[in-house]
Amino acid sequence: MDGQCLCGAVVVSATPAKAELHACHCEMCRRWTGSALIEVDVDPAQLQVTGPVKTFRSSDWAERAWCDTCGSTLWYKLTLPGHERYAVSAGLFDAAGDLPLTKEIYIDCKPGGYAFAGDHQTMTKQEVEAMFASFGEGDQQ
Repeated sequence: MDGQCLCGAVVVSATPAKAELHACHCEMCRRWTGSALIEVDVDPAQLQVTGPVKTFRSSDWAERAWCDTCGSTLWYKLTLPGHERYAVSAGLFDAAGDLPLTKEIYIDCKPGGYAFAGDHQTMTKQEVEAMFASFGEGDQQ
């Protein structure tokens, strides 16, 4: 999939890990995007990016990136050793609208004013954070 930010200064090329969309309703994603982050999971080796990218370490396990020219949301990157992956903003890709939504995370943090249609997996804040915590357990001696 090929895409770009709003102004075209950042150009991305990605091969999704799976041909599907995910949505995150955590407080940080809602504050960052104005709603849910709708994203495509991409392994680090499958993402090529050119242009003025800025990043911010937003938690112990992730960073967020945006175009330094227009401010477009680019990705959320999971930085846990051995579990690195990009959640690339679906809005960058014209073809992303054809992908099915298969998962919503932080579903218990979602505001009541909107809902996504269809059957798909949902995970609560507690479930997501327990999953992130378990990633590090196998690495500790």
